[in-house]
Amino acid sequence: MSANTLFTNANTPDREFEFTSDDFERVRQLIYARAGISLNKSKQDMVYSRLARRLRATGIKRFRDYLALLENNDKTEWEAFVNSLTTNLTSFFREPHHFPLLAELALKQSKHHSISLWCSAASTGEEPYSMAIALVDAFGSFTPRVSIIASDVDTHVLAKAEAGVYPIERVEKLSADMVKRFFIKETGAQEGLVRVRPELRAMISFRQINLLDKDLQIRGPLDAIFCRNVMIYFDKETQLKILERFAPLLQPDGLLFAGHSESFHNAGHVFSLRGKTVYELAKQKVGER
Repeated sequence: MSANTLFTNANTPDREFEFTSDDFERVRQLIYARAGISLNKSKQDMVYSRLARRLRATGIKRFRDYLALLENNDKTEWEAFVNSLTTNLTSFFREPHHFPLLAELALKQSKHHSISLWCSAASTGEEPYSMAIALVDAFGSFTPRVSIIASDVDTHVLAKAEAGVYPIERVEKLSADMVKRFFIKETGAQEGLVRVRPELRAMISFRQINLLDKDLQIRGPLDAIFCRNVMIYFDKETQLKILERFAPLLQPDGLLFAGHSESFHNAGHVFSLRGKTVYELAKQKVGER
């Protein structure tokens, strides 16, 4: 990653805080080292906007002083820093072609064992709850033998996911029958919100996990891993390290679900493409089991 040497007139009059090209480069280095996120040099304005809120919150007047706080390992601010720079775009049943395949896999595997899944970039929770809904439908029961770990590096969105409460607009694209079956409409002061049914919530455990950690604190074997629309923020080297950590966690016939703009051609020795943005363990990996 090269420094943004063309970042001109950083201390512009319309900016509350001085933000130099050196400051931006330090931000890029810090978020890459902590969370593996590779910030494009076009993201200066986004970085300034999001981190300026942290300067106001902490009362710090200069970016250089704020970054020094991070470099002195302020744990609380590190969490806020990562949360600020994490992008969380999600929706219920995003990339819907994945869910019938998940249901098919779960039904097949359930003949041998209970189903274990990991949603590794859970954001505000729409993805793991979609997984739970799909499997409730597949098994015809609100208490299937299914456990889902939902994780994210961002603690703020993870708290929202665990609460399972959403503006009603978030479920408008779902069928009326699905909303009726799986969500409870709030009333009174909470009118305009919906809450996921407690049976769905009971299927999911929420954890903060950084995909860069050597010990992901996930114990396999898993039947499937959803890691969708997060790898695009990592460079190829980081992607490969993460994929190599995923592989030993999967059942021999387990699946990895990726995002629509992601491909793992550089990891052909670990995963091979099975379908549209769906991967299985490479044959040599299965043979090693």
